[in-house]
Amino acid sequence: MNWLREALKKGPIVSDGAMGTMLFRSGMLPGECSEHWNVKRPEVVASIHRQYVESGSMLLTTNTFGASPLALERHGLSGLAEEINKRGVEIAKEVACGKARVMASIGPFGGFLEPVGETPVEDLRSALRHQISWFLDAGADAVEIETMVDPNELELAVEVARAQADWPIIATFAFKKTPSGFRTIMGTTVSEAMTAAIGAGADAVGANCGTALDLDDYLVLALECLRAAQGHIVAVQPNAGAPRMTESGAVYSVTPGDMADWALRAIEAGVSVIGGCCGTTPEHLKAMAKVVKQIQ
Repeated sequence: MNWLREALKKGPIVSDGAMGTMLFRSGMLPGECSEHWNVKRPEVVASIHRQYVESGSMLLTTNTFGASPLALERHGLSGLAEEINKRGVEIAKEVACGKARVMASIGPFGGFLEPVGETPVEDLRSALRHQISWFLDAGADAVEIETMVDPNELELAVEVARAQADWPIIATFAFKKTPSGFRTIMGTTVSEAMTAAIGAGADAVGANCGTALDLDDYLVLALECLRAAQGHIVAVQPNAGAPRMTESGAVYSVTPGDMADWALRAIEAGVSVIGGCCGTTPEHLKAMAKVVKQIQ
């Protein structure tokens, strides 16, 4: 994780924002496989990455969130798994061009591991090995295992990623608010999640996305991640608030100014890597990057 720690010596790092909601703004239809756009509409994916770089993002997240071979099989795209994953990295690398680092994204594979579900651990391990080898072949600088809800799945992903390369691994969970505090949909607490990620060997841990959380919730969640991480690098990437559903789709009400205010409070609390998830745009990240630049 050499370059990540070195970069953090200069101050907080700004990641990028949403890919999926940006693709919807670019014409992607509900139900489409967003990762397929790496091969059928690469210029659109590149344009989104470029907007984030121009906004001040220092980390680009590849459009491979749902590109596990197991997930692509459900779209009938298993035969394109290698190309989709490699192109996801290559597109981001071409845009980054020395101005940003590229994090290869791994999201949940879309099922549940045995004994809760029907997917054998070895099937997922094999899929992860293939996916991570493709990322490395394409030149990814780091891997982000994100929006996880099952600590067992996250631990396996970190284990495989760590075994294949000496590179930064960022591991983040998605939480919702419950009467007993923040938990994943599997019932995992913040403390349990951070402990699992750190124990598995992640270099940075934290939270991204989430269910029906506002920015105040994300700040409280960030504080809980910081307490549980006990000095470990913490990354938090909130949605642009909780979406409001309309006939034309999800509408996010959080403004770039709101996100900038949140970023300042999160950094002051000790968060090292900030960014955005669903609903965030280059305008949001530009406002957040301005805050970081002023601090530095």
